[in-house]
Amino acid sequence: MKTIEFLENSVFFGVMISFLSYGLGVFLKKKTGLAIINPLLMAVIIVTAFLAVTKIDYQKYYAGAKYISYLLTPATVSLAIPLHRQFELLKKNIRAILCGIISGAVTSFLCVLAMAVIFKFSHKEYVTFLPKSITTAIGMGVSEELGGYVAITAAIIIITGIFGNIIGETVFKIFHITEPVAKGIALGTSSHAIGTAKAMELGETEGAMSSLSIVICGLFTVIGSMIFAKFI
Repeated sequence: MKTIEFLENSVFFGVMISFLSYGLGVFLKKKTGLAIINPLLMAVIIVTAFLAVTKIDYQKYYAGAKYISYLLTPATVSLAIPLHRQFELLKKNIRAILCGIISGAVTSFLCVLAMAVIFKFSHKEYVTFLPKSITTAIGMGVSEELGGYVAITAAIIIITGIFGNIIGETVFKIFHITEPVAKGIALGTSSHAIGTAKAMELGETEGAMSSLSIVICGLFTVIGSMIFAKFI
């Protein structure tokens, strides 16, 4: 009990348990080689289980873990580095790239709209799902502006990213997608930063195109969400 009380009162308890959980996830991924053993997914499961078993209040955990989120902005900005290295490729394929990203964003909106109609979502529930495919920093702001459930939006965005990260390579194999630019756009547009992490594992071109997709898809989603929010 004294150990648990000490952890609860430690300012950096949240950071420590988060890094350790993620590190364990990375270790398991390398050992097993299974796509389902995603480090972020493993970190979520381990942290949740730890807090449930020890009965440590989430707010005490978040008091330290929130510092990790401060790294989100500089990490996102640093994605411009691989994009700069592939700038010539970007200029040659700019039309196809923009069409691919916008098509992906519109498809995301239409899927959410269809789901909302089928399951009879209220307006608040509907707008909560609209920004599901963009990075958390932007998506939470969009959800709040539209009157959605911000906490649920954050969870949905994370789940979407993890799902895309896990099944991305499998989808490419099934549909025989071999073009690096197409792979990067698909991962960045559908699975934001978590998908980009997978894209960078696949190659520098994939990572650069995925980085670009995060930015353009984010901007387009901010505008598109305002329009699609009026449909329900």
